[in-house]
Amino acid sequence: MSTSTHDEILNAQTTMGPVTLRVGDMQIMSDYYSGAFALEPLEEAAQGNETHRVLGRGQTPFVRLIHTPDLPAVDPRQAGLFHTAFLFEDAASLAATAYRAAQDRRGTFTGSSDHLVSEAFYFTDPEGNGVELYTDRPREQWTRVDGEIQMDTIFLDPNAFLREHLSPEAAAAAPTQAGTVGHVHLQVGDLATARAFYIDTLGFEITQSRYPGALFASAGGYHHHIAMNTWNSHGAGPRAAQLGLADVSITVPDRSELDAVAERLRRHKIGFASDGRTLALDDPWGTRVTLAIPGVATDELIAR
Repeated sequence: MSTSTHDEILNAQTTMGPVTLRVGDMQIMSDYYSGAFALEPLEEAAQGNETHRVLGRGQTPFVRLIHTPDLPAVDPRQAGLFHTAFLFEDAASLAATAYRAAQDRRGTFTGSSDHLVSEAFYFTDPEGNGVELYTDRPREQWTRVDGEIQMDTIFLDPNAFLREHLSPEAAAAAPTQAGTVGHVHLQVGDLATARAFYIDTLGFEITQSRYPGALFASAGGYHHHIAMNTWNSHGAGPRAAQLGLADVSITVPDRSELDAVAERLRRHKIGFASDGRTLALDDPWGTRVTLAIPGVATDELIAR
């Protein structure tokens, strides 16, 4: 765990917001996220020649899709998105959504894992973006060694998990079960640069640094809100415009926390835009990072 002083770290109440993806086929991608993950359209807006669509559950946005059909496809070797992780409240909710996603042939099931702190299922959407579905184990079951939260990747039998936790009632209720974006896992060109931006500047705290080729960090002692790896993208520089990840959003609790982040950015001489309710800047690989206080509408964010 980082030993940074309070004014250098994000508030413990910080959470992740919806991820923005640039997509080539809005209809297929929107239908896939609705069908596979039981997300409903929440908002839609036109920005010039672009269509922006927000999908989620209840009033919680999970993903924003921007229709930009002329861009090249996702390049898995470039910096960008490794996966967006949708967090569910319990094993039954996870099982219901994982079962639903596994039936949708437009995407690909890529595995399931026990990470000690969580249990997870992994998919790839029709345009190559990774999606994790997971539920957390109680925090009191997490273990620490030398201050770092212990995580691992252990095979999780998907059929055994579904037999234990899936019921017809839970499967039918999937669209009404609560969820949110629990974390975002990024592909980066190198970990030192990622650490300088996401930890030393934005203020996430390291939670696990011993996993080969990866770095995990969070606010408030969570196992991770943000992860960065170089497994496919080692040495990648800023990427040209392409489909895939456009924006990572972070929700901070109030205006004072937004101001604290702005002050850190000034000290590090990093440029940003802010209107008092949102703060936006680009990471070293060209991904827009937007911090916002609660109550900022998603259509306000997608206009930035």
